[in-house]
Formats: sequence, C-alpha cells, structure tokens
Amino acid sequence: MPQSLVKILVHIVFSTKNRADLILSETEDALYGYISGIVTKNNARLIIANGTTDHSHFLVSVGRNDIAVLIGNMKRGSSLWAKTNGIPNLYWQRGYGAFSIGQSQVPEVTKYIANQKLHHKNQSYQDEFRELCRRYGIEIDERYCWD
Repeated sequence: MPQSLVKILVHIVFSTKNRADLILSETEDALYGYISGIVTKNNARLIIANGTTDHSHFLVSVGRNDIAVLIGNMKRGSSLWAKTNGIPNLYWQRGYGAFSIGQSQVPEVTKYIANQKLHHKNQSYQDEFRELCRRYGIEIDERYCWD
C-alpha cells in the first residue's frame, strides 16, 4: 500500500500545576481554541476540549504523532499564550494521562468531556484520575502524580 493511513484516538488529561484554579469561564473558550490550533499545527485533530478550573480533558485524533511531543507542545504553547492573555500564572503539571479509545467510544467520551463541570460537583480530579487509571489497568505512584 503506497499510502499510510492512521487514526489513533486518545483521551488526554492533565491539570494545572498544583491544581491551581486558573482556568476561568471567561478565558477557557479562548484557551481551548488556542490549544486546538496547536493540535492542528501538529497534524492532529482536537475533537473536544473541556474541564474545570484546575484540569482539562481533550479527545484528540493524533494520527502518526508522537503523543509526548504533541502534549508537550499543547502545554508549552498554551502556557505561553495564557501569560499574554489574562492568565499570567498558568502552568501545567509535569505529567499527564493519555488513554486510547476506539471509534465506537467517541460519543461516550465526548459526552463525558462535555459534562466535566457537572461531573466534578461530585468527584475530585484526583479520584477521577485514579478511576481512569484503574479502568485502563495503569498503576500510578501517587508520590509523583499530583505536582
């Protein structure tokens, strides 16, 4: 086959450094719009982005990208953008979660991400992240998980 076709869907999760409440409703649309541009420039496609004041979820079709490079670009670029657009102290945690999903799960994960604010009225980010890791069979070392 002379053409390489790749579609890899990834649910990405990361928080602000020390889970500081910095993603406010008045700036989140612009922040996620900027991150969408970063994703596009990295030859990927952002399907949905949402979160709460201290963390964000992204559903991304990454294609042939190196996921670590893509997430690093998302964090670095959006942090630089934030400093000149009303969120001067926005830093992201060092780590992240990246969970593969299948095409049939897109509607469910999209709904889950869209409902983050409602979801987090009953569950903390830490408990949510622990549950995602449990569901995907990933053991976490909590000494290094919550920077």
